[in-house]
Amino acid sequence: MVQGFDAAMRLMRSRDPQRQEDGFAQLRAHAADYIAALIEQFENEQQDQGLRRWLLELIAEAESSAALPVLAAQLDNADESLRESAIAGLTRLATPEARSTLWRARANGTIA
Repeated sequence: MVQGFDAAMRLMRSRDPQRQEDGFAQLRAHAADYIAALIEQFENEQQDQGLRRWLLELIAEAESSAALPVLAAQLDNADESLRESAIAGLTRLATPEARSTLWRARANGTIA
């Protein structure tokens, strides 16, 4: 499974937009299986903001409770697309903890 993840990440880091899309699609189909690796990549990626956005989108789509801390931490990010992915992921997760996190963020004005 790791080989597939590593190959898809290489594609996502390619300069070729089609290869990037191909890597994203490969990971999207197995986001829940790769949640720990996706979180690690997201936390370690500091250079490529577009890649960070895609990684957070994949983390959100995994619908895994392991994603809750990462998604919650992005609710006050200055990057609107990261905030939106975090909101979507927490909404999709739909656990009591995710709903409480969204409620608190709305109550304190972090998100609308």
